[in-house]
Amino acid sequence: MKVLIKNVNIVNEGKVFESDILIENDLISRIAADISEEADQIIDGSGKYLLPGVIDDQVHFRDPGLTHKGDIESESRAAIAGGVTSFIDQPNTVPNAVTQELLADKYEIASQKAYANYGFMMGGTNDNLEEVLKTNPRNVPGIKLFLGSSTGNMLVDNPETLENIFSNTQMLIAVHCEDEATIRANTQKYMDEYGEDIPVKFHHLIRSEEACYISSSKAIELAEKTGARLHVFHLSTAKEMELFRNDIPLKDKKITAEVCVHHLTFTNEDYETKGGLIKWNPAVKTQKDKDALWEALLDDRIDVIATDHAPHTAEEKNNVYTKCPSGAPLVQHSLVVMLENYKNGKISLEKIVEKMSHNPAILFKVEKRGFVKEGYKADLVLVDLNENWTVSKDNLLYKCGWSPLEGMNFHSKVTHTFVNGHLVYDNGKIAEEKFGERLLFEARY
Repeated sequence: MKVLIKNVNIVNEGKVFESDILIENDLISRIAADISEEADQIIDGSGKYLLPGVIDDQVHFRDPGLTHKGDIESESRAAIAGGVTSFIDQPNTVPNAVTQELLADKYEIASQKAYANYGFMMGGTNDNLEEVLKTNPRNVPGIKLFLGSSTGNMLVDNPETLENIFSNTQMLIAVHCEDEATIRANTQKYMDEYGEDIPVKFHHLIRSEEACYISSSKAIELAEKTGARLHVFHLSTAKEMELFRNDIPLKDKKITAEVCVHHLTFTNEDYETKGGLIKWNPAVKTQKDKDALWEALLDDRIDVIATDHAPHTAEEKNNVYTKCPSGAPLVQHSLVVMLENYKNGKISLEKIVEKMSHNPAILFKVEKRGFVKEGYKADLVLVDLNENWTVSKDNLLYKCGWSPLEGMNFHSKVTHTFVNGHLVYDNGKIAEEKFGERLLFEARY
């Protein structure tokens, strides 16, 4: 199968240039100014932009056990519609993916259900070091540790266990950093005043800047002490930005940072209108925090943009504060949100591609993905930067059927998505066949 895209603006490795591109089977075979080769399909890319597919390094697709909220099939469909061609899923499912057997079960489900390429993190607990150390770095992206409890409660809070994991694994360790004792004390304070129905506007004061900083600074201290390879997920505060550096290339960093789309989009002021729909852990915080995250993203202290896509049913989200789960769906909209920021002059196209495609590939050492290069897998996204549309219930693909972005207008649209050379999304139409593959990772050490 050959697909030829003509006269398209390719965004790759800090450059934007007009070119043709030839896809043969699952690979990019040629990038050149004028390719006249016969092809099974020719797409006119005039005026459009071709990006490497987004690699989302943090999602919760809910398979197995929580599939009333979403599953690998429904959420990966939403992902490809949003230009996300690869995802890394987290272990706090039911059951938690904390043994090699349970991890293998998730991979088996994905092999049947995934529209996009997939990787699954191995979960660490207070007592599964032996299982963690059996993890194969060739085909598993890393180890995930919850240093603050969240959905699925996989809290790792034993200092000896943490040091053992950090000291003994050569794999990337990804962490959710919030200090549990601080959060519990803050929650109790507000419950004493309001009972179960705490106004959601206090969420950022309960899961506070202090809670985040205490935990992330400890994790970084431990990584520096042990030499572990640490990746800190979903940073949310200005204060934490002092913990990260931008004076060395990403490939040489031992400690890396991620920000999520929602922390770049919302602030605590939005709780008034959005309520529990924008309740995340860590919490969306102040305008000052949001500004600092943007600054750190643009100056390369923050390496990656992800979603922490975490669907819950509308009914679950409408519960009182203490029973309202944290998380929201985002994979269908992460790229267009960032493209809107480009349209508003906040970030360049090149920087979006760097943070959403190149850097996740470099950071996790994803094999032959994340770039528009000859010989690489043809995971590609075609976008029209001049198409206006509005997020509404009738164009959502999430199983949960809602989005915190409903009613928001966008001025760019994903028109085509290729996964492993297959056109899986074409102007609203999704291919029936699934072409997602298991992600592989180059030797790290």
